[in-house]
Amino acid sequence: MDKMIILSGGTGTPKLLVGLKRVFEEEEEEELNIIVNTAEDVWISGNLVCPDIDSVLYALAGVIDEQKWWGIRDDGFVTHTALKKLNHDERLMLGDRDRATHITRSELLRQGKRLTDATTLLARSFGIAAKIKILPMTDDPGAVSTRIHTPEGELHFQDFWVSKKGEPEVSDVSFDGIEDVKPSEEVMNVLESGSEEVVLIGPSNPITSIGPILSLEGVREQLKRKKVVAISPIVGNEPVSGPAGKFMRAKGFEVSPYGVFKCYEDFLDVLIIDTGDECRVEDKELKVLKTDIMIRNDTDSEKLGMFLQDSLL
Repeated sequence: MDKMIILSGGTGTPKLLVGLKRVFEEEEEEELNIIVNTAEDVWISGNLVCPDIDSVLYALAGVIDEQKWWGIRDDGFVTHTALKKLNHDERLMLGDRDRATHITRSELLRQGKRLTDATTLLARSFGIAAKIKILPMTDDPGAVSTRIHTPEGELHFQDFWVSKKGEPEVSDVSFDGIEDVKPSEEVMNVLESGSEEVVLIGPSNPITSIGPILSLEGVREQLKRKKVVAISPIVGNEPVSGPAGKFMRAKGFEVSPYGVFKCYEDFLDVLIIDTGDECRVEDKELKVLKTDIMIRNDTDSEKLGMFLQDSLL
């Protein structure tokens, strides 16, 4: 296989990418194409913050804060603290080195570069190999906004998760602006290429991390032409991390590996679940594989990457 396509959000999939990078490093001809959610992007202090893209960048560059799985390890917060003293309230607590990424990205955008081009330049600056392509799902920065519907009203995802700490009850999730944007040219080129490539949906939140990518015009139709593999972000009846459980229930899905299958039912070929879980599906040609899907460290990530290579690729 010359090419692998990965759909990614934050946290779960970047953890997996650390191991996949190691597994594929020895294969000179292998190419990783990582399509990343941008619906959680937000402008802060004049600069575009792309949380899911940045988690992928930092994970692949080996600089991510592995305690939080966002931001840069051992970052400082001098600028954020100074802004607070000036009564400037930021929606997210941005580290100084992390902020340098956002400033560079935003300046490239202001110079007329597309988000895809800016992301490629950042990847090269972080020393990420050219055969690893990080592709924002769209080149319309900030045009799609994940909205969480709660008793307190609609909240931007970042306000729900950071400011409200994910505590409000959730009645629905929507993607404002999704009907007005197109997948980037590179994303569609990758998806429209030969049907022999495997598309891997990483263990990210099916609703808010992967859902926006799938909601873009033409994406689900292209996935029906491919071999699509998904790793469950649910073990038992709980998400490995984050608010996926609340969001799945709000959209009418069971919080279980079976619920993950239902999220991807119209195009999914293989579902990878944890060793102790079950996913019985009737009248559907779905292959279910079991392994330890918990990624506690880089060794676990590499083992899961090797399992993917041996079992599917």
